[in-house]
Amino acid sequence: MLREIVINLLHNLGGRAEVDRYLREYTQGGNRFAVIKVGGGLIADDLDELSSALVFLHHVGLTPVVVHGGGPQLTEELASQQIESKFIDGLRVTTDETLHAAQRVFQRTGATLADAIDARGCRARPVPSGVFRAVPTDRPELGHVGEVEHVETEHIVRAAERGHLPILSPVGTTHDGRLLNINADTAARALALALKARKVIYLTPTGGILDPKGNIIPAVDTAEDLEEMIAEGVVSGGMARKLIEIDELLKGLDEHASVSITAPNKIARELFTYKGSGTLVRRGTPIRTETGLDGLDRVKITSLLERSFNKRLDPAYLDKVGDAKIYVGGDYTAIAIIKSRDAGHYLDKLGINEQAQGLGLGATLWNRIRHDHPRLYWRSRVDNPANKWYLGRADGMHRTPEWLVFWYGLESRDQIETCIADALSFGHSFTAHPVETKPTEPKREAVHAG
Repeated sequence: MLREIVINLLHNLGGRAEVDRYLREYTQGGNRFAVIKVGGGLIADDLDELSSALVFLHHVGLTPVVVHGGGPQLTEELASQQIESKFIDGLRVTTDETLHAAQRVFQRTGATLADAIDARGCRARPVPSGVFRAVPTDRPELGHVGEVEHVETEHIVRAAERGHLPILSPVGTTHDGRLLNINADTAARALALALKARKVIYLTPTGGILDPKGNIIPAVDTAEDLEEMIAEGVVSGGMARKLIEIDELLKGLDEHASVSITAPNKIARELFTYKGSGTLVRRGTPIRTETGLDGLDRVKITSLLERSFNKRLDPAYLDKVGDAKIYVGGDYTAIAIIKSRDAGHYLDKLGINEQAQGLGLGATLWNRIRHDHPRLYWRSRVDNPANKWYLGRADGMHRTPEWLVFWYGLESRDQIETCIADALSFGHSFTAHPVETKPTEPKREAVHAG
């Protein structure tokens, strides 16, 4: 009953179709593990929101496994003992005294989080050691610091089978029983690989990966975006290192796995709505661009557009595409057709199927379009469920009884009026007849323009 209540609340947050689509992705099948990395600062400063978010994930059917840090708490503990905290390249030097203090701090921090989860009616199980088998780092100047050699998943699986929420400290044990301090991000990455997690979540105060202006980057496709983002300075320093590490993690996981970076109070919107609220990182395939239809599969384009719009495409439509710029994502799971007009660049069609939305390909495609076209206009029917998505990406909108016209990057009223008139001048490219689907095939909700 509690799960049904939570899901009904989710339906109020986003569209029923999108919420149900993500519930299927995250909770169907044998592997429901979601690895959650939590910094010590969140446990100290945002415990209520954090514990609530973790219990929420448990109630919707995921199996959260938490790896927590404790950096601020350890620094405070060492300072109280008049022990200086030393760092090399951003990594803490772990002396004998620091290691003993870290053990105490991690036990207290894990217990604090477990108590907060227990208080919300979900049984948490702290596992302070025994999960990460480690070897000393090849940088002896860091002291008692380890790298994960193996992950013992037995304790985690057993706890999950009993309905408990495992909470792990980043402490490794060598073959001869010595304890080593492990970077919490490193521990979370090793755990995700061992559990073959479909979802990895980094909960942070920033709520996502930030660009140089401090704005959250909504989506990153590491195959399509990462190299250029670093070269152009969109991300740098710690943000760039984190994305590189996430890319390496995704290479070792299932092709449908993804990583979300968000804040505790945004986790429901990030995981269960297309718009999200954080940064979604996935390792996809580069988006293909062509001028005109030469070399493209017309049958697959037609199928994608018809399923996106749930209408039959005018057989003559593709013959009129001409030298439009066409973007194709995945195996024809996303497409954008942009025409060069006297008024400017017009987004004539945007079709993204359900699978592509779940993988974040829609946001990646949109990022590519915005990069290539700093000014753009398009139209959408007034009853299009994607209009909220468009509104969040547009600078303005004009309404008629049948259409909404959106735009971004237009600088003057004359430009805007010219583009609106041009968008409304196009005829219809679909018939009124819906696409027939097999009885066993669910209707797909998709983002679409035109």
